[in-house]
Amino acid sequence: MKINKILLSLSTLFIVGYANDASTIEIIDKPIDFGQERIDMTKEYIKKHYGFEVDNIEIEPRIIVLHWTADMSFDKSFKRLKPQKLFSDRKDIAKASALNVSAHFLVKRDGTIYRLMPENWMARHVIGLNYSTIGIENVGGKGNKKDDLTPEQLKANIALVRYLKEAHPSITHLIGHHEYRDMENTEFWLELDKGYRTVKSDPGEAFVAKVYEAVSDLNLTRVSK
Repeated sequence: MKINKILLSLSTLFIVGYANDASTIEIIDKPIDFGQERIDMTKEYIKKHYGFEVDNIEIEPRIIVLHWTADMSFDKSFKRLKPQKLFSDRKDIAKASALNVSAHFLVKRDGTIYRLMPENWMARHVIGLNYSTIGIENVGGKGNKKDDLTPEQLKANIALVRYLKEAHPSITHLIGHHEYRDMENTEFWLELDKGYRTVKSDPGEAFVAKVYEAVSDLNLTRVSK
């Protein structure tokens, strides 16, 4: 695994309620399987769900979406995202595509940040918004119900949001996965299948509110209605 220490500007060092003790954010590259098969399935997903014929799967990030994995194990969470094709037990979304779900980042419970795929490639992690979003998964949310993400994950998410906004100035929004349907009827929403929706609770209202408050100086919009 490759560890990248990414320099942040001095303005990112102090976070509301949290102060970083170094001028770097450590990101460990731990790639999921993203070969030609997954690329081709992503192109097909874009065509089927968004109506675009594309030569590549590059996106211009506009939104950061925070998630939890609903599993307390980092290894199990990673193994869920790693394969190119969707697991057979995901009957809730299997009809939409065989493309496996993914995210750009996975944050361990101790706050360690892993980058799973290129930040400017499309991941399947949020209905209707994949083509403009960067997804951050957090290990936790036991049983997809318990709001149990850790203080270390909170600090990591705050630092990661700051890094992403600096790396991608095009980012204007920050939301929790549970808020994704509030983005319908906005310029970002692309889903063509009106019956393709799911109910989400991750990553918990309290967690998103704390991250959003801590990065308020970035002037990111939480929800567009």
